[in-house]
Amino acid sequence: MEHTQSDRIIVGVDGSASSIDALRQAARIAAAFDKPLEVVTTWTAPPVDPYVAIEWSPEEDAEQILDNSIRKAFGEAPPEGLISRTLLGPAARTIIGLSENCFMLVLGSRGHGGFVGMLLGSVSAACAEHAHCPVLIVHHSRKPRVAGSSADV
Repeated sequence: MEHTQSDRIIVGVDGSASSIDALRQAARIAAAFDKPLEVVTTWTAPPVDPYVAIEWSPEEDAEQILDNSIRKAFGEAPPEGLISRTLLGPAARTIIGLSENCFMLVLGSRGHGGFVGMLLGSVSAACAEHAHCPVLIVHHSRKPRVAGSSADV
């Protein structure tokens, strides 16, 4: 089957437990629907004193978060054809823009920036409200997973 850009399932990751769960779920959905899986992490450059931050790169941090998220989700065996990208821009706005040309967005319910007790993070809430495609919000399972259990389905 030949795929188009609008066939892809996009999952946003930030290294949080819920985004890792979202990545695993997105891979299962992509396989079930025979759709390409694209994993994205966004980054922005905060205003900093250039003399203080010469050694720091927010883009390199984002690339490391992306690579670590994929490794945490799949070990050394990521799904075949997985596409990964880091993109410059605020997370919600960037992901909503991507939603114009995809089959589905998959996001964790809360990222690293959320307040304790919130059920939905600001990025996932904004995407659920404004995306141009279906959005799946995955809540982090606090129970340990047992291989072969119904939790792996």
